[in-house]
Amino acid sequence: MNPQIGIIMGSKSDLGVMQDAADILNELGVAYEITVVSAHRTPDRMFNYAKEAAGRGIKVIIAGAGGAAHLPGMVASLTHLPVIGVPVKSSNSIDGWDSILSILQMPNGIPVATVALNAAKNAGLLAAQIIATANETVTNNLIAYKQELAKKVEESAREMEG
Repeated sequence: MNPQIGIIMGSKSDLGVMQDAADILNELGVAYEITVVSAHRTPDRMFNYAKEAAGRGIKVIIAGAGGAAHLPGMVASLTHLPVIGVPVKSSNSIDGWDSILSILQMPNGIPVATVALNAAKNAGLLAAQIIATANETVTNNLIAYKQELAKKVEESAREMEG
């Protein structure tokens, strides 16, 4: 199966967070690719990735970055594909606020969907929901996933209520 979602991160150290996106996509049966693309250290790689992703069949890009976190916005400026930004609380971060604000405060015309700090799982779910608009199998997998979430809450409620 050809990858439909690209998961990129600014550094290999972000993999601990970004793996959550890959894990949920595996669970939902959505093909993805995953790699390191640094906006600051490898700008040519970033430029090429963003420009070539659609031609490879990628439909959504999930971009995680810490610190200045320019990767999601820069990629969004180079492609027509939807980009989901994951702010990562990194070792050089200001409690993650720098990453959140860098990704969240995009200028009009260059949107980046932004999830919570370190919330790569939600980015994976959002990407799968975008894919599901044109893929019945992914739609059904998402419905089953959400039904399972509801089931767990109901079980917890029964346990607490006795």
